[in-house]
Amino acid sequence: MKLTHIAAAVIGLIALPAWAVAPFVVRDIRVEGLQRTEPGTVFNYLPLKVGDTFTDDRAESSIKALFATGFFNDVRVETEGDVVIVSVDERPVVAQLSINGSKEFDKEQLKKALKENGLAESRIFDQALLDQAVQELKRQYFSRGKYSVEIKPSVSKLDRNRVAVTLDISEGAAARIKQITFVGNNAYDADDLTDQMQLSTPGWFSWITKDDQYSKQKLTGDLEKLRSFYLNQGYFEYNIDSTQVSISPDKKDMFITVNMTEGKKYKVTDVKLAGDLIVPESELKPLLVIQPGEVFTRDKINQSVTALTDRLGQDGYAFANVNAVPEVNKEKGEVAFTFFVDPGRRTYVRKINVTGNTRTRDEVVRREMRQMEAGWYDAKKIKRSKERLDLLGYFTDVNVETPAVPDTADQVDVNFKVTEKPTGNVTLGAGYAQDEGLILSAGISQSNFFGSGKAVSASFNTSKLNRYLNFSFTDPYFTEDGVSIGYDAYYRRYSPNETNTQQYRTDTVGADVRFGIPITEYDTINTSLGVEQTKVKVFDSSPSRYKQYVDDFGTNNLNYLWKVGWARDTRDSYLWPTTGRISRINYEMSVPGSDINYMRLVGSQQTFFPLTKRLVLALNGELGAVQSYGKTDSVPFFQNFYLGGIGSVRGYENASIGKKDENDDAYGATRRAIINAELLFPFPGMKDDKTLRASAFFDAGTLWGGDGSTATWRDNVRYSTGLALSWLSPMGPMKFSYAFPLKSEDSGENKDNLQRFQFSLGTTF
Repeated sequence: MKLTHIAAAVIGLIALPAWAVAPFVVRDIRVEGLQRTEPGTVFNYLPLKVGDTFTDDRAESSIKALFATGFFNDVRVETEGDVVIVSVDERPVVAQLSINGSKEFDKEQLKKALKENGLAESRIFDQALLDQAVQELKRQYFSRGKYSVEIKPSVSKLDRNRVAVTLDISEGAAARIKQITFVGNNAYDADDLTDQMQLSTPGWFSWITKDDQYSKQKLTGDLEKLRSFYLNQGYFEYNIDSTQVSISPDKKDMFITVNMTEGKKYKVTDVKLAGDLIVPESELKPLLVIQPGEVFTRDKINQSVTALTDRLGQDGYAFANVNAVPEVNKEKGEVAFTFFVDPGRRTYVRKINVTGNTRTRDEVVRREMRQMEAGWYDAKKIKRSKERLDLLGYFTDVNVETPAVPDTADQVDVNFKVTEKPTGNVTLGAGYAQDEGLILSAGISQSNFFGSGKAVSASFNTSKLNRYLNFSFTDPYFTEDGVSIGYDAYYRRYSPNETNTQQYRTDTVGADVRFGIPITEYDTINTSLGVEQTKVKVFDSSPSRYKQYVDDFGTNNLNYLWKVGWARDTRDSYLWPTTGRISRINYEMSVPGSDINYMRLVGSQQTFFPLTKRLVLALNGELGAVQSYGKTDSVPFFQNFYLGGIGSVRGYENASIGKKDENDDAYGATRRAIINAELLFPFPGMKDDKTLRASAFFDAGTLWGGDGSTATWRDNVRYSTGLALSWLSPMGPMKFSYAFPLKSEDSGENKDNLQRFQFSLGTTF
């Protein structure tokens, strides 16, 4: 007698046979219908073995187990005497997966995403997975604003129970944000609020920034930006009630509506400290950025909490907690804050662990540490240690963690994890500068020689105006205290005659030894001793002053140079600073015994003030003087200061301001002053782009002194204003400016040569 138990693919997991089979001991199990799957695989999943007692429950569990593998469309369990026959219908395998019409996404990326969801070549085909994949792809396209996308899947049968899956994609046009509407805004108009958001209606640069394409994630971020904006303007009760996003019937236009309640503008009436003030209140009180009488600002509250936490961290309280608790008077629109301080237990550092430095020696990393092992935890020192590791330039990433030591309440470890980056460079470069023409450069350098932290380099640079060859070596830790030593040997040719600015040429060969002495974390004293020989060449067309110099001092001069300087740099970024300042004072002197005796002093300072999140004011000033002494009656003409060009006062030709000689070349002067004010802002339409920055500037500068001139600083003052653009392009840094000279001489010996548009381009490859 032959009995059959059939479980259909849809209901087989829950259906029960209408009759029962008498239990028996299984003598054998046969599997039928297999094409690719090995019998051993079936037996591995089958919960029924030879020698087991066959029952209806065993039949049902066997069907469930085999269906759960996902390998089969149909499973049947039959009995023939004491033999169990398992008949299966295998699902097909995906032999080919094709995606057509995808332009928004790379096809290989889409295939990778589908594979992560279970749909890929050589895998079992599952219609449910295909349907899920189609929906997931649509969601990806929706995130890019392509709501009219159509994805048509097709499945073609192949031989040997295989299928070919094809996804035909018709992307359609991206839906654009047609309108953003705000309801309930009284204090600020729609333009003010839209400026706070990343999403926007179409603009000139939307084709680059994609800011007019709707994204749920972007909208969520923008709503938080709006909240922060209002809370920083004093609206303590501000709330976003709801948002609605709708799309036009043709799925081309998006409409966003934000409903809000602004509430009153609150004033801070009182600010207090409470809790366990382990640090004297006299030290904590000045750290409170928010003050009574001010308009409520959430950022100032957060800054105050951070400042208090950091201050407690400096005394070893690694897990300090500070909460700002408000007391609100809604009728008067007033709020008072009490900062409750809970310092927790004082903590000290057990170990400092460094990982990831596969090339850099351990001592090179550890000598930058300001936090010491077995010392009290100091958040400021740990932060500074991370900053110093970043400034080395040896690592692409520096992360620091301070986990608590297990089974202790007052110890932490400080774990620094670094990611090495290549520190050796072989470079070829080309560029173009308006005043120098084509610039070619080549160099080889290693800033972390064999992981020792020492730097060696050789470089070559040539243009119509300059030619420079340099060999350099630097040991940043010549002493354990961080005093650096360096050696340089160089050759420099300066040829202004090639650019028709001055008719002379100088060739200089020199060498020096230099020292860097750290005074504080941000201050350094630099000094050097060197010797250089300068050869001056004049031409028949050269002005008489150049020829007179050669008559007085000859064509070759040997000078012994001493240089000393001080620098302080507190900027938050080297490339795009927004706050801080950099100050420098440099003094250079040709010591007695030199063929020419002169001394030069230059001081400069640049300060950055963040006005808003995106606006930065940069103020720059420079004052320089050069003076002869001893046997030298006057300053050599090639040591003079010059003015004009993209590096000083824009809108005037390079080195063209001031009194001119018979060849219409500027004399230069022994005194120079420059001031500059620049309002830096993102390029319009590219709010968050860190590579492109525009500015509006005002430049002023003057020259005076030298060659027996009676001119004062007022006589050569020049002003200009204009717009500038800086771009860190893939080809290198680029600078452009268009200036409007505000004061210029149209005639006479001080006649100015104007050059409104100026630029400098560079590239490396």
